[in-house]
Amino acid sequence: MNEAIRKVLSEAVPTLKDPRIGFVTVTGVQTTQDLSQATVYVSVLGSEQEQARTLEGLQSAHGVLQAQVSRELGTRRTPVLAFEYDPAIERGVRLTKLIDELAPPDSDADSEAESG
Repeated sequence: MNEAIRKVLSEAVPTLKDPRIGFVTVTGVQTTQDLSQATVYVSVLGSEQEQARTLEGLQSAHGVLQAQVSRELGTRRTPVLAFEYDPAIERGVRLTKLIDELAPPDSDADSEAESG
């Protein structure tokens, strides 16, 4: 159910007309066992201010998105959606940068010169 909701929302969010909503990726959904609530994790490209505005826009559009989930999945009960920022992607980018900074210089150029 989590993946099905994530897929519907991934397709529905870009169609929203709210100017507060920036570039959003739905990274995951976690529903309660009784399907009464679903936490939707999103990654937002931009500053903290843009992330906050996007979350506000998504929260105000939750009714529209919930109706879309209900239509697409045809379930008897549709969870109430709550949106949370998922820092995992940002953290991954930051870790990649740190690794790149700490890694020794790439020696591919040296090995290409020897083999050429």
